[in-house]
Amino acid sequence: MFSARTLKTLALLLAGYVLLALPAYLGPAVLEEISSYLVMPPLLSIYLFHTLGIPGLVQQGGACGWGMCAPTAWGWAFVALFWLGVAWILAWGLARLSGRRRVD
Repeated sequence: MFSARTLKTLALLLAGYVLLALPAYLGPAVLEEISSYLVMPPLLSIYLFHTLGIPGLVQQGGACGWGMCAPTAWGWAFVALFWLGVAWILAWGLARLSGRRRVD
């Protein structure tokens, strides 16, 4: 799980994600909508976890009137760690699938 192959695969996955999501912030308007499909699920997942009952993820306990409450620092850290964990597990699985098997 902590092999060099897993770390390389994780680095490739994260670099690919950044390159595909970058047009949502810096790219032309044509690519902005397509990239937003990669950017929005991690950002909006904080509200899903709040709905599932994890406390302290959004400001004022989610009671912000008509608007959506901003995430807290703990909320940003939680979501970042969650999605990095998902990427790590995916990288580990891909590294195991791509590993060479020795036949005796």
